[in-house]
Amino acid sequence: MLDKLRDITLRFEELESRLSAPETYEDASLVTKLNREQRELLPLVEAYRAYLAREKDFHAAEDMLSDPELRDMAKEEYEAAKEDMVRLEQELKILLLPADPNNGKNVIIEIRAGVGGEEAALFAHSLYRMYSMYAEKQGWTSELANINETELGGVKEVSFLLQGERVYGKMKYESGVHRVQRVPETESGGRIHTSTVTVAVLPEVDEVEFVLDPGDLKIDTFRSSGAGGQHVNKTESAIRITHLPTGTVVECQDQRSQHKNRDRAMQILRSRLYEQKLEEQQSAVAGERRSQVGTGMRNERIRTYNFPQGRLTDHRIGLTIYKLDQAMNGDIEEVLEALHIAEQAERLKAGEMNA
Repeated sequence: MLDKLRDITLRFEELESRLSAPETYEDASLVTKLNREQRELLPLVEAYRAYLAREKDFHAAEDMLSDPELRDMAKEEYEAAKEDMVRLEQELKILLLPADPNNGKNVIIEIRAGVGGEEAALFAHSLYRMYSMYAEKQGWTSELANINETELGGVKEVSFLLQGERVYGKMKYESGVHRVQRVPETESGGRIHTSTVTVAVLPEVDEVEFVLDPGDLKIDTFRSSGAGGQHVNKTESAIRITHLPTGTVVECQDQRSQHKNRDRAMQILRSRLYEQKLEEQQSAVAGERRSQVGTGMRNERIRTYNFPQGRLTDHRIGLTIYKLDQAMNGDIEEVLEALHIAEQAERLKAGEMNA
């Protein structure tokens, strides 16, 4: 591991040298590429340099242990440096894990009401609002692609794009079935209802990464409209694309022009088919197919939002927080960070077991 870290540090220093050279700045694309690589290596290099510094302190304290006058002070520094080295070594092991190649990508999020009728649709709208508010806090941009609203203000389904720094790396944990337990506004008896919503988080894929055969596509145009016929366009600007080999259907009607809706629908279709391809590859390796969002049934949940108790529970890692109001207003960083740490620990454990 230390040999690999030395090589990474040498590469980082080479990047620093190249970025300081005047001739490098004549090529803007090269500067962007070198800066990106340098940013990716920086956490590793900083942790490795901190490890080397504490290792030096450790050996210096070890040498002083034989001096009666300095022994007490040296022993304290010796133990502290040893503890820091263990912590930094663990941190370095995690940083050396292969990164998900999709982490830096933008995402397409698709939310669909599952079990629960109108209450599920209302909660689907609540999740859309939660993710939009979280994106705003992160400095990301959100762009609506398609929405199918209900009369009471819910959504049967909504698709939108989030664009910014490491969006997929943060949002990928949201894929799955989200269960809500609350008293619906339409419930006169005050009974708690349980409903589900499915969320799919798809990495944005460009034309080079996934090529679509035009012969496999059926493209229809129609007039877009909101709930109850609101916002009806007089022109047929909405687009529906069907991928004939798989039967996958994508609709996009939020953009004003037919051309923009077509481009956005093609973008979503590529991402869906790319995700399906990845799942097939993973199932071939794992020996069983793992669905990203399941069927929307209550027992296939990743998270529960219990409003009477103000509780949010993520069942994958056994995390429970009593900050549901804050979470629904976009304060979900604590949950996403805990999921990230759990994933890293699991990957590290799997790597050590296979070593």
